Amino acid sequence: MQTSDPDVHTMTFGTTSPLRVRGRKWSSDKTFKLLLELSDGHCIECVAMAMPTCMTVCLSTQVGCALGCRFCSTGQSGFIRNLSGSEILRQLGTIAHELEQTAGVRPARVVFMGMGEPLLNEEALNAGLLHLAKAARISWRKILVSTVGIPDALERLGASRMALPAISLHAADQELRNFLMPGVRQWPLQDLLHALERYPLPGRERIVIEYIMLRAVNDDTEHADMLHALLRELRVKINLIPCNPVPGSAFAPSTPQAIDAFAQRLRQHGRSVFVRRSLGSDILASCGQLRGHIGSAMHFDTSATISEVCT
Repeated sequence: MQTSDPDVHTMTFGTTSPLRVRGRKWSSDKTFKLLLELSDGHCIECVAMAMPTCMTVCLSTQVGCALGCRFCSTGQSGFIRNLSGSEILRQLGTIAHELEQTAGVRPARVVFMGMGEPLLNEEALNAGLLHLAKAARISWRKILVSTVGIPDALERLGASRMALPAISLHAADQELRNFLMPGVRQWPLQDLLHALERYPLPGRERIVIEYIMLRAVNDDTEHADMLHALLRELRVKINLIPCNPVPGSAFAPSTPQAIDAFAQRLRQHGRSVFVRRSLGSDILASCGQLRGHIGSAMHFDTSATISEVCT
């Protein structure tokens, strides 16, 4: 649906009070991101990606993140606070308004893959999910919640039937996962697996497993064998994510040859595997690159519109 009626816009995306846009930046691949300022002066980033069949928006749920993932700019920035339910809706409304006013399109798919761990901000996340279902009328099949996998919260997400989970796994053994993602130590892999085994999956839906490819860290074929063994009989599809550049990171992306070999080994095990295309990496809008610091506003164009990236 496309509309220029502001009343319809308000009804479907739930805000007449957009967040302040501190800057806009767009990529050569038609991805764009907004730097948004909250009422207390803190900033978040959100992203819109022009996919082949629809417009997808990526939303944040926290200012910073407490989990400290070593390959993630947000994780390295530390945790400041949760977003409120209102702020999540205003974030959605702001980016939706930008899309509609400048390009005449609306989001058709929403992923909570921006700044923060969504399941550590359940109340506000649920407000956003409920609004997407009731007002924006976006099917739960087109909503993904990316999480490190908090067992109790995953159970509640499954019971809500308002979204599908994408599990940020990134390692198939506990020791390596603890090193890469220090904040997950309190949730052992076996507890996560038990929660995924119980997760209600209607029809042919599958759980998304996200696995970042780090050169000489987790990317050889033995790691692929371990990943297959860990996932056992779970109904999953595995997204392999090339490591994106993050300022100050010691990690390097896996080579294309290593990624291909890893994917091929998983396919030999009968797994469904996709290699994710890194959209917006040239503007630090891709996986693991969001930071939201107010000081980064100077790197944004504060006056341009986004119409040219959606045409």
